[in-house]
Amino acid sequence: MSKATDSLLRYENAVLVRTGTEGKPTKGRPVRVSSEQHGDLMPSPPPLREKSSSHDAATANQELLDFIFPPRQWKRGNELWMQKVSSAPCTRAEVKSLGELLELKLQEKQGKGMGICPIRRELYSQCFDELIRQVTVTCGERGLLLLQVRDEIQMTIGTYQTLYESGIAFGLRQALLAEQGKEDMIKRISDLEDEKQDLIKQLNEQKALCDAIEKREAEKRRMVEKKYNHDYESLNKSHQQLKAQLEGVITPA
Repeated sequence: MSKATDSLLRYENAVLVRTGTEGKPTKGRPVRVSSEQHGDLMPSPPPLREKSSSHDAATANQELLDFIFPPRQWKRGNELWMQKVSSAPCTRAEVKSLGELLELKLQEKQGKGMGICPIRRELYSQCFDELIRQVTVTCGERGLLLLQVRDEIQMTIGTYQTLYESGIAFGLRQALLAEQGKEDMIKRISDLEDEKQDLIKQLNEQKALCDAIEKREAEKRRMVEKKYNHDYESLNKSHQQLKAQLEGVITPA
């Protein structure tokens, strides 16, 4: 019985720890319930003892594996089950099979080949955990060193993820501000268009008024010129008559 069977990290068969009616475990020893680390301080690994016998070596390896990969625990009804990571060594064929299984799961779960992909990241994380397990079985010191590398990578990825999410949030805020500014600009453009139409209407009215005034003034000027010409001709005619009469008086008979 297994809580999850699709992980690339190899686990042993699940064992029944206790049932709801029992007061103490029926098999195995107490383990940590959660694999999450609380706080910023990492717990210290168990001391690596000199392997005086095969039994002591297996026990030391299992303790180290339990530290790196805390056993799973879950409830099924009134039963509490536990599943430890496997301490069995790995052959070259199994390593090759792990690579093939990784590619198969990437295809099955449709992991993206490029860019940000949680599915691809999770599968590669499981594969790396399995490699740490395989190395730890043969050399605990290498396993602890790889554990530090894994934690550093996860911390770096977490930092990049935080920066990415902050950048997305900043971009969304800027987009919202730009959208709000766009709406204000559209409203201002509409108001300016209305104002432009009003000014064009006023301009047309003033042009019509100006044309009417020019027409009226032109008519008045024409009437004044006509009256002036008539008066001029009348005065000129009177002048000629008076001149003729004056000349007739002055000239002797």
